[in-house]
Parts: sequence; structure tokens; C-alpha cells
Amino acid sequence: MTYEFTTLGAIVGLVIAIVLIIKKVQPAYSLIIGALIGGIVGGGGLVTTVDTMVSGAQSMMSSVLRIMTSGVLAGALIKTGSAEKIAETIIEKLGEKKAIIAIAIATMIICAVGVFIDISVITVAPIAIAIGRKAGLSKSSILLAMIGGGKAGNIISPNPNTIAASEAFGVDLTALMMKNIIPAIAALIVTVILASILSKKANDVIETAEKSEEDKNVLPSFLAAFSGPAVVIILLALRPIAGISIDPLIALPVGGLVCVLVTGNAKSTISIAEFGLNKVIGVSILLIGTGTIAGIIKASALQYDVIKIIEAMNMPAFVLAPISGILMAAASASTTAGTTIASQTFGSILLEQGVPALSAGAMVHAGATVLDSLPHGSFFHATGGSVNMSISDRMKLIPFEAIIGLTSTIVAIICYLI
Repeated sequence: MTYEFTTLGAIVGLVIAIVLIIKKVQPAYSLIIGALIGGIVGGGGLVTTVDTMVSGAQSMMSSVLRIMTSGVLAGALIKTGSAEKIAETIIEKLGEKKAIIAIAIATMIICAVGVFIDISVITVAPIAIAIGRKAGLSKSSILLAMIGGGKAGNIISPNPNTIAASEAFGVDLTALMMKNIIPAIAALIVTVILASILSKKANDVIETAEKSEEDKNVLPSFLAAFSGPAVVIILLALRPIAGISIDPLIALPVGGLVCVLVTGNAKSTISIAEFGLNKVIGVSILLIGTGTIAGIIKASALQYDVIKIIEAMNMPAFVLAPISGILMAAASASTTAGTTIASQTFGSILLEQGVPALSAGAMVHAGATVLDSLPHGSFFHATGGSVNMSISDRMKLIPFEAIIGLTSTIVAIICYLI
């Protein structure tokens, strides 16, 4: 057992990062500052601390590259109207009577095909508000349906958090996505149940005056809209089906280019790619900052002390996977950062304890969706703003969101145990 920093240093660094994030300091800078102070407090010295931070950031580069190229797909789905068309079609097909189910499924699919969860909610929100108004639903039920559907889609998507987990545990991205299908379905079911309960209370029904209908954009056909995601799914599925490995770095942008071409937006390819890049730059920078604090924590005694606590409580080693995901996501208020820190820090320990990499990655990833929407993160505010919800009302949804995330986590654990 060798380590460069003490457990106290790792905890101090993490706490400082959290406080700075709450104080609205840019999250990447907050994580870097926390890593630097934590390393020094942890007894590593300035040189060792900086070297460890750099090493931690370097370990994120493969994930960052894949996330940057995924921006082509995200940009294509948003700018061509494909994401909106997919959501609109699903909601239209299921109708007003199944509005909550339609909203949840639409957000789940949009997120699952590669759109970030916050953007998925923002994309579906105008359509959800329109149908929610007709069906007499409350803002709370609509927003919870979108968030819960997004959480379900997020753990089976080629999004940054999944990429980070697959990289950290050295598992195939497609296999990790497939591993959480059952937990995702369970989360979707619980989402519909909870959102339906909230809809009956309907104390914040959307009024007609709140309607903000924009001019309808000319949207592509459903087949054209889904062409890009379909290509990505096929390319990523070639490895388990035919033994042909297509890296997400290739599959995701290819899917985006197909979407652009099939929807007739070839002339806008460059601007769409730039738009997509702008959408992922923030996440990419966040991952670099996350890498610095993850490097300090990974090189500290924290992981060993946590294992000792688990053993002292006679708990099986695998519980470290979901617990680490829950705690790190709560600390960073981010699924991506939480998944990354937990995977990078505790991945090797979990593997040493005999937990299969695929199962460990799935449990960490699911766990990171439990408390990832706390107020010190951007997701909390972005989603609340999508339906013009006050902060106090938005706060009331956090327990429901935690139940949804906990559902997928528990089911992921059960899938591992069976």
C-alpha cells in the first residue's frame, strides 16, 4: 500500500472544490484549486502535487478527444431539428392521454442517442409545455418526467459520463451502455409513477398566458432525423455482433455527418460542427479539471481508508461502486464529473476486490445519477429555467430525482448480484 497524499488532504481538496463551486467559481478552476490545496495539505509537497495533477489531467485526454468528436453528433441533432422531430413524433404518437409517458420516453431517447441531458430537457421542454397545457399537467410533473427520462437515457448513452466510465474501467462503450438497459427501464417506470402523482396535485398548472410558442421550424422527416443516431448505434454494435471494433471517436462524428447530409444541411456542416464543439467545450474543460482532483484522490490514502471502513462494517466490496458514484456526483453536482472522479479513484480498488469491470462501471455510472442535480450545479438551474420554475419549487423536485436515480442504482446492483 503506497500513497503520496493523506486522506485528510484529499477530503480537504474536495471540500474546497465544492465550496468554490457553490460560490459560483468556474467548476474547472474550482477543481484545480481544490486539487492543488488538497495535495499540499495532504503532505505531497508542491512539486509532487503539481506532477500528480498533470498526470491526472493527462489521463482524461482520451475521454476528452471522444467527447469533442461527439459534439458533431450533438450539434447535428440540435441544429437540423432532428432532436426536436424525434421528441415531437414520440409525443404525437402517444397522445395527450399518455402525455407524461410520452414526455419521459421522448427525453430518454433524445439523451440516449447522444444529446447531453440538460440539452435534452431544454429541447423537449417547449413541446412538453404545449402538451402539458392541453392535458392540464403541472410544471413539476412535466419537468420531473423530462429529468427522469433524461436520467434513464443518460446511463445508456454515448455521452461524456459513459465515455469517462468506459475509459476508466477499460470496457467497451457499447457493452457499458447495454449493461444499464434494465436499470434505465426501471428508472423510466418510476419516473412515470412519480410524475403522475405530482400531476394530480397540479398546484402549478401551466397557464395559457405562459405559452411562448415560437414560429414552427421546418423539421426533417422522422426517418431522416433518426438516421444519424441509427448509424451510431449500428457502428457501435458491430463489435459485440460481428467483432468489428469502431471507436466512438469515429462512430459519433460519422453519425453526425450522416444526420447533416440526410436532413439536407450539407452546406451548413461547418457551422453545425462548430456549434456542436461549443456545446462540448465546457464538458471537456470540466473533465480536465476533474482529472486533477481525481489524480490527487487516486494517489491518496482515501481509497484504502474507505475500503477499511467498508470491511469494518462487514459490507461487500462492490458497494463501493454505487456509493462512490453517489458521493462524487453529489460533491460536483455533475453526472460526468462524479462518474469520472469515482471511476478514476476507485476503479483499480474495485477490480482488485474482484468486481468485474463492466459491472463496476455500470454501478458507478448509475450511482452518479442519484444526487447529480443539487443546486451548486448548472443542471439544476438549466432544467428549472426550461419551464420557468422558481428555485424554491425546483428544490422540491430533488428528492423525487434522487428516488429515480436510486432506483436505477439498486437495479444495477441487483443485475450484478444475479
